Amino acid sequence: MNLETERLILRPWRESDAADLYEFARDERIGPIAGWPPHKSVAESAEIIRTVFAQDGVFAVTLKGEDQAIGCVGLIRGAKSNFPISDEEGEVSYWIGVPFWGKGLIPEAVREIIRYGFEELELHTLWCGYFDGNEKSKKAQEKCGFRHHHTNKETFCPYTKEVRTEHVCRLTKDEWQSRNVSVS
Repeated sequence: MNLETERLILRPWRESDAADLYEFARDERIGPIAGWPPHKSVAESAEIIRTVFAQDGVFAVTLKGEDQAIGCVGLIRGAKSNFPISDEEGEVSYWIGVPFWGKGLIPEAVREIIRYGFEELELHTLWCGYFDGNEKSKKAQEKCGFRHHHTNKETFCPYTKEVRTEHVCRLTKDEWQSRNVSVS
């Protein structure tokens, strides 16, 4: 299943995306701030596609008219989430390649994931997190209506083997609906 925005197509990942994923995910400015190490090879990126990205709710971010995977956005529900949430809740995650920073593409993708979660999956709450120092992620979440809910001072990041401070934000369906009514 694909999701579409004004400028983007969000589509399932394919193993043929491995070279594109590696191109962006090897950049040290992306993974470490999000809690994962830079990719070391196209083969590693292919393995990440097979083992992490090949699940319902995880999408490659592509520009309309182009099929290159330039980032990732996901909505993971219930027990599969990194957060202790119910099956009626979801966790939103995302990243985008450095050449595409500052263009509003991730907020655009996240807004579509939020719509999908509330309207199509009928979830009642969405959660999102960012680690201390990741101001770009904090701003993207705020633009999409997420508000700080709590801070976990000692979150273990299994991929980097670090303990970090994580800020957890929340958006309820009621908040989203009232925000969309006031924006219209």
